[in-house]
Amino acid sequence: MQTVERKGVPTASIIEQFRQLVGKEYVLVDEESLRNYGHDETEHLLFLPEVVLRPRTTEEVSNIMKICNEHLIPVTPRGAGTGLSGGALPHLGGVLISTDRMNSILQIDERNLQVTTEPGVITEVLQNAVKEKGLFYPPDPSSRGSCFIGGNIAENSGGPKAVKYGVVKDYVLNLEVVLPTGEVIWTGANVLKNSTGYNLTQLVVGSEGTLGIVTKIVLKLIPLPKHDLLMLVPFVSLEKAGEAVSAIFRAGFTPSALELVEIDALQIVSRFVDSSAVPVSDDIAAHLIIEVDGNHLDTLMAEMEAIGELLTQYDAGEIFFADDAQQKAELWKLRRRVAEAVKIKGYTIEEDTVVPRAELPALIRGVKELGKQYNFHAVCYGHAGDGNLHIRINKEGLSNSADDPQMIEGIRALFALVHRLGGTISGEHGIGLIQKNYMDIVFNETQLHLMRGIKKAFDPNNILNAGKIFD
Repeated sequence: MQTVERKGVPTASIIEQFRQLVGKEYVLVDEESLRNYGHDETEHLLFLPEVVLRPRTTEEVSNIMKICNEHLIPVTPRGAGTGLSGGALPHLGGVLISTDRMNSILQIDERNLQVTTEPGVITEVLQNAVKEKGLFYPPDPSSRGSCFIGGNIAENSGGPKAVKYGVVKDYVLNLEVVLPTGEVIWTGANVLKNSTGYNLTQLVVGSEGTLGIVTKIVLKLIPLPKHDLLMLVPFVSLEKAGEAVSAIFRAGFTPSALELVEIDALQIVSRFVDSSAVPVSDDIAAHLIIEVDGNHLDTLMAEMEAIGELLTQYDAGEIFFADDAQQKAELWKLRRRVAEAVKIKGYTIEEDTVVPRAELPALIRGVKELGKQYNFHAVCYGHAGDGNLHIRINKEGLSNSADDPQMIEGIRALFALVHRLGGTISGEHGIGLIQKNYMDIVFNETQLHLMRGIKKAFDPNNILNAGKIFD
């Protein structure tokens, strides 16, 4: 009797096809591997795929997708697994495609200030490679030492430098993408201006791996600034720190980074990395980390002095100037490891809110009020210069945001506040799996219908990262 293969399941014969395609050592089905790839940095969540594939080439990804599309097998694309919204979680089982072997920088074009890379290159590795040529790729998420550039494309990542230089979408010129059907396309052209039809490149950026799998990336570069200066400014209240952020820009300054760290978060991360770089006292509520960069040191020094003078109007304490590269590195280490430190401390739920920067004081005040109302403790930090505030929540006995009706109600109240302030529910972490039930707060049904229509056009069988962003 002829065996009929079930749809939606990677059967033994299909897994054997995968082994023929990518090599048996790159087809993982053992329990340990499935668990390793079944989680990312989102809260405490684990979903096991049925098989993990580690392709090396675009052709291999294309052939995998053709098989999965034919058999209606769910596919989850994954970069480094540093995501915070569950975008890389294989919650439907099926096939997980890891891009970790697609890790080559293919060309640094110094004449045109461009770099062509595969998606599995670590972001900091790419930044360092172009820096050696005197070039600069500014987007720098806190996880830049481990996250992949492909994941940054999927989430439209930002980071501290976004306040001056923009986010990932501002640097992507062209993408090679494997569609859910297995077809391979380039989305644009390697040019700085392009008004040729719909902008497929920008549609794919930030689509969280729901429309296609990016296999090659062409990025714009800029010349590397020669100098940067960094200072740390303490404030007696969170709201005053928030007010100061808006004042800096209204006065005509554009820092290359402007970060806020609440004192509770700073205390946690200082202990976590065993650092005394920042003095911590009971009368301080928050610090701003302010950086300026450029090619003329005298101009930068004058700018820092003027910013420091401005901040005295907002109850700022004694300003600490980082005198050398080691002090700068120490301050940035503290900032970049905040998320890791507070998560280990029990602040497992993170919300990635963004509001117009002048509304930061109202958002911070609202967060504290909601914490009292819904019985949780929150610490705030993030990219204050562009209004992007990360809110880490600790509620006793709760590790996941979906496990408690009161927590769900509290998050909905938080996002409603963000929306009233003119903001939205994710600045750079994406919607993924855990925020999709709040999309109705910021979008009406017409908008969601358009998004679903785009998804269907790219993925008619709904196999690629299905159930992310919306059901």
